[in-house]
Amino acid sequence: MNQVSELGFFVLLAKAGSLAAAAREMNVTPSAVTKRLSGLEDRLGVRLLNRTTRRISLTNEGEIYLHYAQRILTDIADMEGLVAHSRTTPRGLLRINAPLGFGRSYIAPVASEFMQRYPEVEIQLKLTDRPINLPDEAIDIAIRFGEIPDSRLIARKIAANRRLLCAAPGYLKQHGRPATAAELSGHQCIVLRQNDATYGLWRLSKDGKTENIRVSGKASTNDGEVALKWALDGHGILMRAEWDLARYLRSGRLELVLEDYATPPADIYAVYLEKLNISAKVVAFLDYLQESFLPERQERNESPSIW
Repeated sequence: MNQVSELGFFVLLAKAGSLAAAAREMNVTPSAVTKRLSGLEDRLGVRLLNRTTRRISLTNEGEIYLHYAQRILTDIADMEGLVAHSRTTPRGLLRINAPLGFGRSYIAPVASEFMQRYPEVEIQLKLTDRPINLPDEAIDIAIRFGEIPDSRLIARKIAANRRLLCAAPGYLKQHGRPATAAELSGHQCIVLRQNDATYGLWRLSKDGKTENIRVSGKASTNDGEVALKWALDGHGILMRAEWDLARYLRSGRLELVLEDYATPPADIYAVYLEKLNISAKVVAFLDYLQESFLPERQERNESPSIW
């Protein structure tokens, strides 16, 4: 018999007022109630109840046991109710990881709106240059671009996105516009040094054929915003996610290059570890984030716009 069930048994017995009433409540024989009570008293080494044939009364030790038993059972009920409630009502600390630029421009505003809608949720937003190893970090949701190589992660697509090649009109006027992927090796290219293994290696596909082009230039950085600023200043050709380039392409400050080539996938995903028993705060944020990037909301300017 576990101690929690013993507590419940004794509280029921005290409320019933007699062994016979308790037996009827529990749908057992009075002798079974007497045996169970005796076992509890033997374990504690004290007498908890004075019995007569008609009624029972608490000893001093019984009053102490009943007081704490009621308090403990109430705390357990409150705890279970709180945990169960958290499955349906978003609450508590939500830890999110996102890339620096995208996190500042898009995730932070969405997180702000989310906290206003769900005041019981706290958000800790961690922005990093490199994706963290989610299984090793105390992160609930991470925002990633492109393919998700870790099979332990559950990925939910938030929005479609592409990587594009572009350059400032001034650069293209001075250096010309490449017509093929191979011609990129003869151009100044602005390269992000975020992964040493693929540094300066651009993969482009056309007509079912994929080419790995080694590019170089006088400007390289590990910061996407710096690379974008250099492209705007005319220092070379840049490969960057559509969300980062859209407003500059619309304004004409940047122009697309090699539009007929496809680049590696860059769709926006929210990834997390647990598929089962996922908390309400995670589910609600995933839903809200995905809704924020719906085209109809973008058109109504209700959320940060990618396009």
